Amino acid sequence: MVTPDYIKQLITASLPCTHIVVEGDDGTHFSAVIVSAEFSGRNRVQQHQLVYKALGDRMRDEIHALSMKTFSPQEWAEQQG
Repeated sequence: MVTPDYIKQLITASLPCTHIVVEGDDGTHFSAVIVSAEFSGRNRVQQHQLVYKALGDRMRDEIHALSMKTFSPQEWAEQQG
């Protein structure tokens, strides 16, 4: 069964993150908050594409749904107030 920690490991193996939280308890539906400098200067679609690339075929085969909020470090700092 897929776990939040497994997804977190997959993402951080390919994408340097300064903050990442992945939640989910049914093994197929997950949500994530991801902060990475790689997101700087990219729009939301491009940011999400980087995460999907990190997850690869697992998005089709193992993970049914991933709702994510992505931020550059600057956006995250502004979000935190």
